[in-house]
Amino acid sequence: MEARTVERFKKRTIWFHWIHTAAFLLLIITGAILFFPGCGGAAAGGATRIIHHIASVIFIGGAILYIPLNPKRALQFVKDTLTWGKDDIGWLLAAPDYYFGGPEDKMPPQGHINTGQKMWQAVVLGTGVVFLVTGAIMWFARGSISEGVFQWCMVIHGLAFIVALAMLFVHIYLGALHPRMTESLRSMLNGKISPKYAKHHYGKWYEESLKEEKD
Repeated sequence: MEARTVERFKKRTIWFHWIHTAAFLLLIITGAILFFPGCGGAAAGGATRIIHHIASVIFIGGAILYIPLNPKRALQFVKDTLTWGKDDIGWLLAAPDYYFGGPEDKMPPQGHINTGQKMWQAVVLGTGVVFLVTGAIMWFARGSISEGVFQWCMVIHGLAFIVALAMLFVHIYLGALHPRMTESLRSMLNGKISPKYAKHHYGKWYEESLKEEKD
């Protein structure tokens, strides 16, 4: 197996990824308990809600703290997520065949983040904003809003949760289980991938990196 010598992620990014992931998993478990019919009332004043609130502070607060500590990477995250071009359209068209065993050479070369990862990041950003707004209203403004507004916040919060959870399953499968993505999970452990993997999966970014090293 080719040595993993190409750096994709800094250590601080890896730490943030896993802390954010742990917080989200806690939110999934406690949120499911709170929203599950028959359990919400019993759990409302107990440890489940407290854990949910703590996890939400870590989930949102960690992201907010990451921005001033790593402004360049945070800005690049947003830029990568929102920047789409013809290669992304080509990726979307070629991906179904590719992920079910089709030829790899039909996939357009990708930047540091491929189109599938952009979709995941868009979900993270979008649902993150929804969680922040609706969660803050339900937590801090319960006594000053109508019951109708509160119920709508719960519905929107829950729908965002379903979208995020569905995409998380896809993200885990493609990042950790799919046979063509064998180095993705390991890259979130030590930050590195092999040159061959970089060339095949992030060809555009890899070529740009080589040019920067020569310069």
